[in-house]
Amino acid sequence: MIYEEKLLELAQEDERIIVMTAENRAAIRNLPEKLGDRFIDVGIAEMTMVGAAAGLALRGRVPVVHALAAFLTLRAYEFIRSDVGIGNLPVILVGGVPGFLSDGNGPTHQALEDIALMRGIPNMGVFCPADEDELTEGLPHLIISGKPFYVRYNSSICQVPHTIPFEIGKAEAYPSNAEPDEAEDVTILTYGFLLEQALRVQEILESDGFAVRVINMRTLSPIDEEMIFDAIERSQLVVTLEDHFLTGGLYSIVSELLLRDGMAADILPIALNNRWFKPGLLKDVLQYEGFTAEKIAANIKEGFEDESDELDILSQELYTLN
Repeated sequence: MIYEEKLLELAQEDERIIVMTAENRAAIRNLPEKLGDRFIDVGIAEMTMVGAAAGLALRGRVPVVHALAAFLTLRAYEFIRSDVGIGNLPVILVGGVPGFLSDGNGPTHQALEDIALMRGIPNMGVFCPADEDELTEGLPHLIISGKPFYVRYNSSICQVPHTIPFEIGKAEAYPSNAEPDEAEDVTILTYGFLLEQALRVQEILESDGFAVRVINMRTLSPIDEEMIFDAIERSQLVVTLEDHFLTGGLYSIVSELLLRDGMAADILPIALNNRWFKPGLLKDVLQYEGFTAEKIAANIKEGFEDESDELDILSQELYTLN
């Protein structure tokens, strides 16, 4: 089911739902005539939209608001923090063209710090669906939760079947070719539309003899800590793959968890090292920035070999000491 159809179905079942947009109708263009007064377009005024959504939520409504991810999380940040987050109000914030999905747009329109901003707000959930199937499956759960959520909108066609039903705070795993009692060489932690690339990386590396597990985190707040620690315990190398700045995203989350628990692990981050990407067609962006499956696989191989070399050197030093 496409997002617009699912949102309409939910709104018809639940009169509390109000659909709002800041002149960003691409994904919901057919809803105004069907929802009437429950569809509100405030124009290019993201702050006004979020403030109004908070007021509606205080009066028992469940607003689902839409704007470009960069403008929603940046222009309206104070309103999201102060009106929605502090009040812990059930407002669903849907950010369009996040990360690499803004492909042809320049830095002003690239949402690459959106997760860092949103997860930093107490009470705010963050949902990063891998495709439209996961988006539409997860949406009812967000509404039922009664919590504020930021959603990285993704209308990508589902390329692979999902392994488990959606649940807030629970990741899904795509197992490696290793035996059940054997550890993986590599575990890739990822989210959003890069799941497709990660699964292609899994195929490439396993054809070269690696045992690779892929984990789709789904929600980054709350995050599945159990799955992350399982990956750390069972893998020689853990990779965080994301279309986000290196700071504040999944790599930062994993690092925070390790530091909190006094642990150390070998983590290879694949992200934008706090820089914006060169605009272009999506396939060209992935190629230029090194996020194609082939380039990611080569990066992981190099990281794995470097880690193996370090272990060999450490073993030799310990042998010499003994």
